[in-house]
Amino acid sequence: MGEKKRKQQSQEEFMFGKKNYKWLFIGLGFIALGFILMAGGGSDDPNVFDNSIFSWRRIRLAPTLVLIGFGIQVYAILLNPNKDSNSKK
Repeated sequence: MGEKKRKQQSQEEFMFGKKNYKWLFIGLGFIALGFILMAGGGSDDPNVFDNSIFSWRRIRLAPTLVLIGFGIQVYAILLNPNKDSNSKK
């Protein structure tokens, strides 16, 4: 009887809820998109310089997307899945 009671009390719960995982995947998408936008711009010939490496997309947009993705990841980790938005104290 005591073992049955302990099993009921020790119900396994996930650390994160559905909302947390949704935000985690959104953040991963931002990070992946940022790294994809950073890729490329090189030249096959080492003697030829290609100015496309200094494009606005690689210097400003891609790192901003990566930082936004990391911010979303922090938000997803700190989000409380058990908090009810309808209940007020």
